[in-house]
Amino acid sequence: MKLDNILQIFVVKEKRFFPLFTQSAENICKAAELLLQQTQTEDREERVIFSHRIKEHETAGDQITNQIIDELMDAYVTPFDRDDIHALAEDMDSFLDCIRDASKKIAIYQPKSNSQKLIKIAEYILEDATLFLEMTRHFETMRKDVRPLGELCDRVKEIEHTVDDLYESYMSNLFEKETDAIELVRKKNILQILEDTSDQGKAVSNTIRSIIVKMG
Repeated sequence: MKLDNILQIFVVKEKRFFPLFTQSAENICKAAELLLQQTQTEDREERVIFSHRIKEHETAGDQITNQIIDELMDAYVTPFDRDDIHALAEDMDSFLDCIRDASKKIAIYQPKSNSQKLIKIAEYILEDATLFLEMTRHFETMRKDVRPLGELCDRVKEIEHTVDDLYESYMSNLFEKETDAIELVRKKNILQILEDTSDQGKAVSNTIRSIIVKMG
């Protein structure tokens, strides 16, 4: 086989990772959209239905992550560092897991009322997911798209800081004004996993930023 044909095989294998990461991000976006809708409804049955639908996306996400890892084990050439590919796949999967955990808690705890701040955090989680999808679409041209990728990572960092502020404000208000101890625990636990989800979003962004630095 000619050398150029061999190199072409490597290039094809290398590019297989890009659509898989985009597919993963698209799946996460769908789950994040459902989580936002779940935080907005006060219907108990709807909350459970949303949780089940998000579970389906979590299962699909696991399959995509496994496929990325399988491709990684089979690849001779990778678009960026092998450890970074694995770390990014796992970080994105963990972000989706956090979304699923948040949806489970909402379905199980069934808070008596919705909070606008909790809904706002869910909106920011969806924005994170949308940003990750946009990032993955730059992967194939990463070397020349360093600046826009960096700006997207900066936005994720801003979101994480904003969510931290919302977390502190909501938690302070909750302990000050909520007189029902059971309801307090419910809302506190839901808030905590939503804040953890935002933190995991920053972890995804940090991994991408690390890849950008190494590619630069």
